[in-house]
Amino acid sequence: MSKETITFRVDSDKRKALDEIASILDRDRTYILNEAIDYYLEIYRWQIEEIQKGITEADAGDFASDEEVDAALAKLIHES
Repeated sequence: MSKETITFRVDSDKRKALDEIASILDRDRTYILNEAIDYYLEIYRWQIEEIQKGITEADAGDFASDEEVDAALAKLIHES
């Protein structure tokens, strides 16, 4: 895997927080930033995939019935 250098601006408070985390974990700032980017990409890839699945289901007319929605809501209310 090739690596590239990128540069961007960040608020000084965020840089300080990154440095604190890096210090606590005995890692450098680059490691922390790469971990943060990995998590960000994982979350948004998952979210986009789920949205696309939902759109595909909606386009196919695959919707929950009123009874299924009512049952799901009742379960949520009962669990809380």
